Amino acid sequence: MTNVPEEAMRSPSSVDRSRPQSSLSSAAAGLIASGRGHGQRSRPPPPPPLPPQAPIRGPRVPLRLLLKVTSVACGVQFGWALQLSLLTPYVQELGIPHSMASFVWLCGPISGLVVQPLIGHMSDRCANRMGRRRPFILGGAGVIALSVILIGHAADLGHWLGDPADAVVRSRAIAIFVVGFWLLDVGNNTIQGPCRALLADLTGKDHRRTRVANAYYSLFMALGSVLGYAAGSMSSWFEILPFTLTSACNTNCANLKSVFLVDVVLLALTTYISISSVKEIPLSSRTSLNSDEETPAQEAFFWELLGAFRYVTLPVWIILIVTTFNWIGWFPFTQFDTDWMGREIYRGDPNKGQRYHDGVRMGAFGLMLNSILLGFTSVMLEKLCRKLGSGLVWGVSCILLSFCLGAMLIITAVSKHMKFSSEGLPPTGIVIASLVVFTILGAPLAVTYSLPYALISARAEALGLGQGLGMGVLNLAIVIPQMVVSLGSGPLDQLFGGGNSPAFAVGAASAFLGGLVAIIAIPRSQTGKIKGPSTR
Repeated sequence: MTNVPEEAMRSPSSVDRSRPQSSLSSAAAGLIASGRGHGQRSRPPPPPPLPPQAPIRGPRVPLRLLLKVTSVACGVQFGWALQLSLLTPYVQELGIPHSMASFVWLCGPISGLVVQPLIGHMSDRCANRMGRRRPFILGGAGVIALSVILIGHAADLGHWLGDPADAVVRSRAIAIFVVGFWLLDVGNNTIQGPCRALLADLTGKDHRRTRVANAYYSLFMALGSVLGYAAGSMSSWFEILPFTLTSACNTNCANLKSVFLVDVVLLALTTYISISSVKEIPLSSRTSLNSDEETPAQEAFFWELLGAFRYVTLPVWIILIVTTFNWIGWFPFTQFDTDWMGREIYRGDPNKGQRYHDGVRMGAFGLMLNSILLGFTSVMLEKLCRKLGSGLVWGVSCILLSFCLGAMLIITAVSKHMKFSSEGLPPTGIVIASLVVFTILGAPLAVTYSLPYALISARAEALGLGQGLGMGVLNLAIVIPQMVVSLGSGPLDQLFGGGNSPAFAVGAASAFLGGLVAIIAIPRSQTGKIKGPSTR
């Protein structure tokens, strides 16, 4: 993570950016300059030219090491998959209405806006003996473990604090749930930035290795998602862990509690593998001093983060714009995927009968299929980018997201005019169509989880930013649209009848626009040839 040299910033005309000097040519230039300083003296004839040598490169980081480091994504994503598939239905079961459920998700963007950039900034300067990134990975894992325990035991703790077991709205349990939900997002945002930055530290200037590392990260995210969604689709966890079933916690609650306990074990295992596989070199006092000279430590971090936008070049602005449009498309689906299946496909109600929860589990199964395709796409993503170009791959993925959200609108409209079977189940064709859409969305999700990070990582050095701060800048393009969707989707859906279709329609339009920008404005070979801050 080398910042742009101060001399280059002061006199760009003196630096030949088109062809970097070798050490031999630099020495020759120094000798010439020295000769000029002493007048026109006779100089000995130059030595015979040396045979050309291949450029010296540091050893490539082993792929096996990258696999170990990125394994923590499996444990993190297992809990994230449970959050995506089960928590929106569960918070409605505790008594929060559908129109207000999106406000609970506001915790994530707010914590992401504050926590992830701040953690990235701190990890760039951390002088802990464990290294710069690993202390935050370990701390984030601890916060996630605490949060899922709180969420799983929210009903029990609320009952212990005075909630009636049969209350429609359990206010104390809701309060504990929201605290746990907030901590879960804080933990996720604490761990992800340093993980990505650690990968960038290991791969250095090898941009191809950086894309491979991010693809591995997406692969483990896919594995964690498959396991998490498979666990969320099971309805018998309380039979395996019967102590989770209590008077205040019914079978749905006990399943949630049990699977979160499994998450704690998996997270502890993968975190240990990740942080024990690599030995970071702590920042020396001299390195810390140099870092402070380049970016004064006394300067407030958020002013520094905003100040970083002064150096953002046009290609980076395009990446941030596409990321914003892309996440306006993704976040409505993220919030209401299983709720859409339970409410609009199965026509259930969170507090009336089992039909809604059957739909939620079917939605979790669809998300498991989604994650399988996500993992396969992650493996193929490097080859796709080399063959087609990053801009085209990203743009097509955004347009595919748009089409899938549009297909969900069509399925919703068709299902309203179809009759259920005598067992109270929706038509098989409607369920299969919904599962197909969920599955296809795994391909663009793999691109979303990998490609923007690789593009920004390749530019953090050229912009004079640390990798942590570079990820913080990208994070703003993710959390701000999430905040907008969280604030607007619930009231918008309620305005048009209480379903999820309005938010999906806005997301489809936004994703389509982002896809067009990516295809038109991102050059084909953008990830592989980063020459300096003046690259356009």
